[in-house]
Amino acid sequence: VQLVESGGGLVQPGGSLRLSCAASGFTFSSYFMSWYRQAPGKERELVAGINSFGDRTNYKDSVKGRFTISRDNAKNTVYLQMNSLKTEDTAVYYCKASSNWKTPYWGQGTQVTVSS
Repeated sequence: VQLVESGGGLVQPGGSLRLSCAASGFTFSSYFMSWYRQAPGKERELVAGINSFGDRTNYKDSVKGRFTISRDNAKNTVYLQMNSLKTEDTAVYYCKASSNWKTPYWGQGTQVTVSS
């Protein structure tokens, strides 16, 4: 099983990034997918989630209207489009695959730094 995040980097406030998480080794289309983030000295927190069909999403209040989660089950990939980035969005971003009664899978994370 692998979850490989990509797309992180350094961006100025107000800028955009698109994170990708490529999955392999399990039935991606059956799993709820989510993005978490962890800033230095803080706990990991849920940013956004999307159901297996891709028709239901949920977001942390502070990213609503700025971030969009989506998935392509044909490509086994989940995305996080991040717009209007703020310095407080700086964190390591992780994707997670969840399914009832099964141990979740985590990616290794990708660093997002928002700074001028």
